[in-house]
Amino acid sequence: MKHGTFGIGTFLGVGLLAAGTLAMAPAAQAVTPDKATLSFDCGSFGSGTANLAATQDGTAATISLATDAITSPLPISANSVKSTLTLAKNGTDTTTFTGNANPAIPAGGAVSTGPLDGTVAVGDSLEATSLTVVVFGITATCTATSPQNPGPFVF
Repeated sequence: MKHGTFGIGTFLGVGLLAAGTLAMAPAAQAVTPDKATLSFDCGSFGSGTANLAATQDGTAATISLATDAITSPLPISANSVKSTLTLAKNGTDTTTFTGNANPAIPAGGAVSTGPLDGTVAVGDSLEATSLTVVVFGITATCTATSPQNPGPFVF
């Protein structure tokens, strides 16, 4: 009987030790850096700086973007800007993040869009190359004119 008690106690002790070790293990790394800036040229719509903010949850990632490269001549209601952000992926491919989420934008206000949704894999290195924004059926296409600072997003 004592042998059985010792076995259960040992099993519980090992289980508690394993649980404690897992609790003390470092959390999985998220995207780094989580914020970046770059410049866009949007042709006749203007040019300027864009601020990007990235988040990651497993293979799902989002990027929110605000840029003074495009300003709205009219008020824009929330969730009415359709955006596609194209990013260079690992230096050999491209990927897109898309969405139509945006805050309400007043007349003369800078365009903010996101979160834009995309899919990533561990180790993906992504750097914005272009942005397409559709508002009121009008399409503005922007091209990155500088690299992301401080560097590409690494997931």
